[in-house]
Amino acid sequence: MPITLPPELEQFIQSQVARGKYASVDEVFLAGIKLLEQRERLYQGRFEELRREIMVGVEEAERGELLDAEAVITGLQEKLQQRRVQSDR
Repeated sequence: MPITLPPELEQFIQSQVARGKYASVDEVFLAGIKLLEQRERLYQGRFEELRREIMVGVEEAERGELLDAEAVITGLQEKLQQRRVQSDR
């Protein structure tokens, strides 16, 4: 699989090998691909978590377990004010 990289990335990879951080260019690529794979798994996990949270909210709404927006905003404003007062001390 031929890969064409911009010169600055080629220099970066070569510098990683030259400094001894990696034994070869292949190792640099493998490390990068592993990081990409980890990130994708993390994002996928977070996506599934958010999806579950949304479904909980939808189910609560279907049961009529809704919060009044005004009350939520007022409560958040009160908490914010309390934190400001505490941080001023």
